Amino acid sequence: MKQNGVRNLGERCVFVTGCCGTIGRELVRQLLEEYRVGELIAFDNNESELFFLEQNFASHKNAQFILGDVRDRDKLVQCMRRVDYVFHTAAFKHVILCERSPFEAVQTNIMGVRNIVHAAYENRVRVVIFTSSDKAVNPTSVMGTSKLMGERLMTAANATQRDGGPVFASTRFGNVLGSRGSVVPIFREQIRRGGPVTLTHSDMTRFIMSIREAVRLVIDSLFWARGGEVFITKMPVLRIKDLAQVMINCLAPHFGHDPDRIKIREIGIKPGEKMYEELMSGEETRRAMELHDYFVVLPAFRGIYRKIEYLYPDIVSNQVERPYISADGPFMNLEEIRAFLEKNNLLDVATDEALHPAERYWP
Repeated sequence: MKQNGVRNLGERCVFVTGCCGTIGRELVRQLLEEYRVGELIAFDNNESELFFLEQNFASHKNAQFILGDVRDRDKLVQCMRRVDYVFHTAAFKHVILCERSPFEAVQTNIMGVRNIVHAAYENRVRVVIFTSSDKAVNPTSVMGTSKLMGERLMTAANATQRDGGPVFASTRFGNVLGSRGSVVPIFREQIRRGGPVTLTHSDMTRFIMSIREAVRLVIDSLFWARGGEVFITKMPVLRIKDLAQVMINCLAPHFGHDPDRIKIREIGIKPGEKMYEELMSGEETRRAMELHDYFVVLPAFRGIYRKIEYLYPDIVSNQVERPYISADGPFMNLEEIRAFLEKNNLLDVATDEALHPAERYWP
């Protein structure tokens, strides 16, 4: 993985937006503890969480934690001075809240990306990686549409530059189990209370990934990016009802309940919610390649002022025949789901997740 001149991060300065979010926080940890970056600048507008994050990594003298907002272009230009690589994870991610405040979603998820692009141009950053979402594929919500526009802005930024500026690319993945807002803490709290465990639909399927694995693949895309692509991580698939059943079987005894007495109750699909996840559309397959851990969707509109050769090691196929959707399976069995949850400490009952609400939020 030696694309675009990246060899290691030991002498490099890396800038992470949205460092207080689930992905951003793990990015900070891996970059400091595993990749041992030369300098890390962590950027977020959540004052309290930023304060605690800085305390957690106080021993890392090469890390700076800066309060700011991606809506502030001048601040970004200032903070990106002498930065080599950017991971842009800051975004509004909750579908319902974005539906209620669409102009706020535009300001952060679209205009914020534009500001990142501008600051990267101004500071001659080497590579910018934008973290996108499965909801950007055939979007049914404001949030999904804004993330799709973010991807398009990254691709356009790469296509229209004249003088060999930054490499811009996106990475797209599905559910990160255990992240804030995921179903796991809801199920855990419902089981703790003795049920019922609420399910939107028994046939609903989802791609899943651990936080650690998702971030590793995001960092990998820094090494692979040639410019304008969307990297789509390959992910295992499960039925949500199977996840609920495994969690009931594993956790109920810890909370003093009989697993057979905890019921699963269907409550209906939320507005705009999909029965299955889409990570790559049918249209995108026409310009996609398959690697060992990724699919790569190449830009529909290539660079205007420079020619880019999209050559990668580890190519499995130069053609992709089918869209990548969770309904196609194959699905994890119950034992595989249990092993995944155990490996990623998602069955740990010694957490403060009891503070998490047990009710599903319904608009």
